[in-house]
Amino acid sequence: MLSIPLGPLALPVAPLLLMLSLWLASVVASRFASRIAMRPDASRASADGRPEAGLAGLAGDAFFHAAFAGLAIARIVHLAQHADAYGADPWSMIDLRDGGWHAASGTIAGLGWLAVRAWRIRPLARPLAAGAVTAVCLWTFGSLALGRHDTPALPDLMVTDLATGRTMTLVEAAAGRPVVVNLWASWCGPCRQEMPVLAAAQRREPGVGFLFVNQGEAPAAIRAYLQREQLALDGVLLDSASALGPAVGSRGLPTTLFHDAQGRRVGAHFGVINAAGLEARLRALRPPR
Repeated sequence: MLSIPLGPLALPVAPLLLMLSLWLASVVASRFASRIAMRPDASRASADGRPEAGLAGLAGDAFFHAAFAGLAIARIVHLAQHADAYGADPWSMIDLRDGGWHAASGTIAGLGWLAVRAWRIRPLARPLAAGAVTAVCLWTFGSLALGRHDTPALPDLMVTDLATGRTMTLVEAAAGRPVVVNLWASWCGPCRQEMPVLAAAQRREPGVGFLFVNQGEAPAAIRAYLQREQLALDGVLLDSASALGPAVGSRGLPTTLFHDAQGRRVGAHFGVINAAGLEARLRALRPPR
């Protein structure tokens, strides 16, 4: 699952799951520390001179500080890996909507921050360990339950080519190529914002297919939009029943999926994607030269 509906909006699952994991870890650590503060020796000072009675607040705050450190490192490592792509548009470095994070380095940095904190304030060790285990378990089981670690194939869904009127499956439209599948609609503001970026990428990436799967609009409305915006797109497909979104676990637009030549999903993005973020993901799709 990539997003969940909330009234007229849709929210990305990953940030929500992360925030829930951090909140629960903070609660567990804080309550664990409170038990320490209730012991007869609670007035004993900790390593940094703070009384143990203040451990509950320190333990609860630690996870939000660790999250900040982890996210900062995860972003910096991602930017370093794709410095040339982001260097072409420096403002995109602070556009966090592109989903550009190096998860492994961020996780290590966050856990490392907690470890240093526990070493400096020894009574925090057990509360922070309990909170960390809670966060890791909730993130892991939540991700598995939502299918975030799956590599599903392209749905065998029927679509219609706007240019020819031919009906085919999405797998047939992919034609054995690595593909970028964009779910969009002309009434969707974020879709309109990212469309020129996708159109430019289609022109310069002959080895990667781009499938623009419109969700539920009439052909006349789509043609009018493309003509008005002067977008010469290939691979515009009609999903008149708007069935693709539910099939891939996303209830909002825009959603962009990245599938390799074998049809396996190797990436997904909910929301606007900028040129640098798209370039970073395309590198995993380009056929070897």
